[in-house]
Amino acid sequence: MTYDLLIGDRSYSSWSLRGWLLFAAFDIPVRVRLNPMRDPAFARTLRDWAPARTVPTARAADGAQWHDSLAIAEGLAERHPEAGHWPAPPRARALARSMACEMHSAFRDLRTDCPMNLRVRWEGFEPSEAVLADLARIDALWSAARDMATGGPWLFGPYGAVDAFFAPVAIRIAGYGLPVSDAGRAYVDAHLDHAPLRRWRAEGEATNRTLATYDQALPTSAFPMPAPDDH
Repeated sequence: MTYDLLIGDRSYSSWSLRGWLLFAAFDIPVRVRLNPMRDPAFARTLRDWAPARTVPTARAADGAQWHDSLAIAEGLAERHPEAGHWPAPPRARALARSMACEMHSAFRDLRTDCPMNLRVRWEGFEPSEAVLADLARIDALWSAARDMATGGPWLFGPYGAVDAFFAPVAIRIAGYGLPVSDAGRAYVDAHLDHAPLRRWRAEGEATNRTLATYDQALPTSAFPMPAPDDH
């Protein structure tokens, strides 16, 4: 079965990235349609995906549709249990689902002050105390997950849906130079070196679309993705 997925701009849409990774990182076939953000056609395109009002939105061949990244995660896990979206051990699976839900509903200050931007690294960004508190909570969650891990660089060992949910956080940490523990930094580096994420960023760069809405009015440098010749 091949799904259809409607996404926003790859360089900026954190939720679209999560939705896409739930397919790409698990080898689930998907046709992607780009719906550029901040464009007059954005709302018109979504009319064909009603009742969805946001991206990402995914649709199956049988007409089933999910218009939220968390719903996409659960829908795909239900239809493709062999893909391994959630950890098999019950305690780990419970924590992974809880973390994905918390990522989905919390960390407002980090989201607001540090919108995802895969085009540049911001130099000299000074995080607020509220952002630092969000980062401390995220680091604590990552540590709790790693305590249950069975090897591998990801939160519970193998790559899972919860890693897809935290991928934009890793991008924010790298792009704004945000402080995390050494273990947290290693987890961020694993995301930056993850082949699907590298592909996503390359496709966003190929579009070469910059949205001024996300400008931080700070000096910039190249986003710190590993160079291709590192592999």
